[in-house]
Amino acid sequence: MPFLGQDWRSPGWSWRKTEHGWKRMVYFGHELEDNNREISLKELCSDNNDHLFVGDVCELNTAKRKKDFYNNNTKFQFVFRDKWIYVQKGSTKERHGYCTLGEALNRLDFSSAIQDVRRFNYVAKLFQLIARSQLPSLSGAAQKNYFNILEKIVRKVLEDHYNPRLVKELLQDLNSTLHSLTLHVGRCVLVGNVNIWLCRLETIVKWQQELNDLVIPKQIYSGMSFSDLPLHMHNKILCNLSDAFDIINLGQATPTLQVLSENGTLWKKLCLFHFSDKLFCRNFVINKNDNVDWKLMYFSLLKHYPMKEQYGDTLHFCKHCSILFWKDRSVALLFKDFGHPCTASDPDSCLMPVSPQHFIDLFMF
Repeated sequence: MPFLGQDWRSPGWSWRKTEHGWKRMVYFGHELEDNNREISLKELCSDNNDHLFVGDVCELNTAKRKKDFYNNNTKFQFVFRDKWIYVQKGSTKERHGYCTLGEALNRLDFSSAIQDVRRFNYVAKLFQLIARSQLPSLSGAAQKNYFNILEKIVRKVLEDHYNPRLVKELLQDLNSTLHSLTLHVGRCVLVGNVNIWLCRLETIVKWQQELNDLVIPKQIYSGMSFSDLPLHMHNKILCNLSDAFDIINLGQATPTLQVLSENGTLWKKLCLFHFSDKLFCRNFVINKNDNVDWKLMYFSLLKHYPMKEQYGDTLHFCKHCSILFWKDRSVALLFKDFGHPCTASDPDSCLMPVSPQHFIDLFMF
């Protein structure tokens, strides 16, 4: 009868036979040592390699500390680049099990999505919502993948200076969540050692400091600049901005933009765009009251109602196939590709854009 118990030599490790029995070989490379020394292939294959291996098992605290350091710095090794996944919420005769939020986070190609300007804000907002409430529900592999993608988001902002305010809010929410989980809740809800999470918390603080120290250099153009445009073009650009903070920041650039950013018609359009479905705002529009301070009205409504989300590109969900996917618009226009193997007669009628909150709600069981 075969032995089914766990081998005391721990399968997956490297062992060598000595006079006193089998001893485990521990490699000290660039990820475990402080001197960042790599082991070359020539040194590894040579006979005089006693200095590379440690036969005796190290003390428990030392081994545990090095293991925590290794787990914290190892990148996610299984990289999925799926354009679509099947979202299953229950067991059927054909399929058993269900799709989780962590599985969707691992399989959908978010690493490439953040390189697309149209999808960057969408992914950042999704990660912000996960940081607020869904981080403990992720598996260990999904949590590691989450932080690897988050590092790429921070690096993109530092290199391209794209939307640092949104990433600052994301890191602030994540910092508050991790601080609460590590200090008040503890290891009962966190996957992995608490020391790893403390290292991640220190990394987040370092990212916040780098973003706070970020200075966007002034760009010098030889041709026409933004300030050379006529006033009606400035006003049209302001009317196309959906974020009030972008309007305020743009108004601080020049005195002319300051006057345009205080225009009541501009803030009225902004209120109608975000809160037109709210009864309180609709009554003011019907009454045609011209004595309303629409800028004050906007920020008053913002305290009670969320803004209407607007993204350049989002994930899509096919109601016929129950498939979540990225839709490549260029391929869809050229080759009539709908982003997934759809079996519906009219695939366009089955597609539904998925907001970040809706993405999370799809995996709430």
